[in-house]
Amino acid sequence: MPEFFVNGQPVRFEKGQTVMQAALAAGFYIPYFCWHPNLSVAGNCRVCMVEVEGEGGGNSWMDIACNMPATEGMRVLTDSEPVRARRKEILQFILLNHPVDCGICDKAGECLLQDHHYEYNGAPSVSTVPKVHATKFHPLSSRIVLDNERCIVCSRCVRFTREISKSNGLGIQDRGDTSLVRATEGGTFESDPYSDNVIDICPVGALLSRQFLYKARVWYLKPTPSVCPGCSRGCAIDIWHRKPEWKLNALDPKLNARIERVTPQNPPALRAAPFSKGGETQSAAAHPPFVKGGRGDLHGAATEDIGPWICNKARDLAQIFERPRAEQAMLKGRPVELAVAIEAARRLIADARRPVALVSSWGSNEELDAFKAALGDRFDCFVKADHQPAPGEVVEDDLLIRGDKNPNGRYARELFGDRTPQLDGADLVLVWGEGFDFARLPRGAKVVLLNSYLQPENGHADAFIPISVQTERSGHYTNFEGVVRRFERCFARKPTVADAEQVFARIGQSLVSFA
Repeated sequence: MPEFFVNGQPVRFEKGQTVMQAALAAGFYIPYFCWHPNLSVAGNCRVCMVEVEGEGGGNSWMDIACNMPATEGMRVLTDSEPVRARRKEILQFILLNHPVDCGICDKAGECLLQDHHYEYNGAPSVSTVPKVHATKFHPLSSRIVLDNERCIVCSRCVRFTREISKSNGLGIQDRGDTSLVRATEGGTFESDPYSDNVIDICPVGALLSRQFLYKARVWYLKPTPSVCPGCSRGCAIDIWHRKPEWKLNALDPKLNARIERVTPQNPPALRAAPFSKGGETQSAAAHPPFVKGGRGDLHGAATEDIGPWICNKARDLAQIFERPRAEQAMLKGRPVELAVAIEAARRLIADARRPVALVSSWGSNEELDAFKAALGDRFDCFVKADHQPAPGEVVEDDLLIRGDKNPNGRYARELFGDRTPQLDGADLVLVWGEGFDFARLPRGAKVVLLNSYLQPENGHADAFIPISVQTERSGHYTNFEGVVRRFERCFARKPTVADAEQVFARIGQSLVSFA
């Protein structure tokens, strides 16, 4: 492989790589605003300026690293005094009309402009001219508002809608200091199922999520790695929730156990990286290698070259997980202790002559394995779809969204087959999860129901066992491609709620001991 030099150190690069890509891959950090590894190069923020030393002692020159091809033998300085001076000037220009409202900005703590200003500028504005005011809280859609005073016109959001989501939902009108990002005519941004990704890729606090606006400071929150269960793609996500050390004591305790926001797990090239101090060389360990596309799972396996995106349904997981929960075990609607309901379920299963199980496609690999090991031989098992496409939902597309709205259907079908459920003649039906029409139950059949949410059917089951949801346990899903991804627990489950994996194991052991 050819090589060039960054801050005097040799760096190998691939043909076609830019200085930005090669430097990041080697562990040398170069600041940027408009550059993004999954978008085209715009080259309009200029903060990634680097110095190229002249050959044979000739005059050096400066250019932007994001659009500079790496060439054999070239010598680049990423943190020289002239470079730092140029970046300071660029930041003075970018901040010329930017409001100093970090104290109320949702991007505070994650803002690239804050970080770069601290490192390369750190001085009051030299301008004596009043800032140009622009539109505040302009509604781009029912999900996103835009603060044009904070916008640095990096065009990331515009390029995303043109190159990734293909909605062409955003554009830039006018020029110079009157430039404004606006939704295009036709309302395509409103209907863009990936629109919320522009909030993540906005380097400042210009694009704001309505559902997260003024809800929490990011330093009060922590991200827990998880998997989106919205379809069989199983995108790797982070679920953000309040840190225990920052719990709220005087307000509703439910605020300490709610999902504040959901974001995609970014590839290493987009993760925040510390700056060098005093011109020291940064190590590769501090700055992970550049990643061209790819959506790695929690074990590092990559799938398609489709970027660090998720659909809006993943952003709205709180609407699924935070529905009214079923927290009381019941026998025909009569509240009982959890252990009593589990024992009643065991007796019903032991007495059944033709038991049928409708297996959840939202169960984790561990739960499905536990059911097969403990009860798979006692039931005629069928896999059901817990969720179907909602009215108005994008059913499937060629980017991420899959038609199967269940995260673990593939693994469930590998264990239990892909037959259409046959309930005729069943004297016991075990229903695990949602999505089953109880009007299809055979007349006189007993019912054991495991469910997480309040539903009228809960009280009609002969034995109802409330079970935990994904955010209350750890486990794995297998997506439609066979990629296994892990999700971690965010919240503790209530003591009156059981994990399905333990329920199956407990019933199976009891059946063996009473056989």
